Amino acid sequence: MSLFITILTSLIAIEHLGIMGLEMFANDQTKAKAFDMPLDFVRLPNTKVALANQGIYNGMLGVLIIAVNCLLTGAALKTVLALLMLYIFIVALYGTFTATKKIFFLQGLPALITLLLILIF
Repeated sequence: MSLFITILTSLIAIEHLGIMGLEMFANDQTKAKAFDMPLDFVRLPNTKVALANQGIYNGMLGVLIIAVNCLLTGAALKTVLALLMLYIFIVALYGTFTATKKIFFLQGLPALITLLLILIF
């Protein structure tokens, strides 16, 4: 089961690296569509800075999950991964209520399922 958890958490890490790429480097039309935002809003300089800042957080979260999978083992690995999945789920819930409902299905639900599997096995 630990290999399965490693694969799931790695997929979540890759997802967050992809979100970082969208938030930091995608063109305005792609950002507007991906994040359900009006194009005029995405083109504002302050929005570009805020999205890039958010991108750094998502990217570093992805890197942290990968690092944890590579550096920790046993109970420490399970504890840290559980905390990271809980963190992602809570943040996704906030985003679901404040930004767009699809955040729950794209980020929150995979993290919740992975968290439950970590806790069960």
